[in-house]
Amino acid sequence: MELRLARTWDDRVVPPAEVATVDVSRRDDGFEISVDAPFFGDPPPVGPPGSTPELWQHEVVEVFFLGDDTRYLEVELSPHGHHLVLELHGVRCVTREGLPLRYAASIRAGRWRGRASVPSALVPPGPLRINAFAMHGVAAGRRYLAWRAPGGSQPNFHRLDAFRPFNGDDDPRGRGSPGD
Repeated sequence: MELRLARTWDDRVVPPAEVATVDVSRRDDGFEISVDAPFFGDPPPVGPPGSTPELWQHEVVEVFFLGDDTRYLEVELSPHGHHLVLELHGVRCVTREGLPLRYAASIRAGRWRGRASVPSALVPPGPLRINAFAMHGVAAGRRYLAWRAPGGSQPNFHRLDAFRPFNGDDDPRGRGSPGD
């Protein structure tokens, strides 16, 4: 499923040079996420690539998987090889953080590409809904892009009502029924 992040969080069209693309594919053992995005040159997180707390404060693409009962998984990916995987139950209620992820990224010719493998054991059960976001820039120049704009008075990517069905597919472990 290709997700084009071509609008801001408040539903304004972004210039073509700013658009990021996220491809989410189901695999036998979970999901694969592929990112193709412009590289804006924001400062990388301190520390080596790998699981990195507070990654959303840097240049990043985020993919959310929402299952039953407000359980969802947030996968954050950076152009520098850093990532963060959060399991939540209820809006912004983190139950586990820093979950393992196979992830690699590269930067070349003004773009970055990343590929992550999300094990099915991390994905919440039930019909899946999904959304994706990208952030870049610093201070007042910070930009927030969305696949499906959540709206509101400020950026808030935890607006679960903005998530959309994942191609009508059900749970990757075979439970649940198709989304709406």
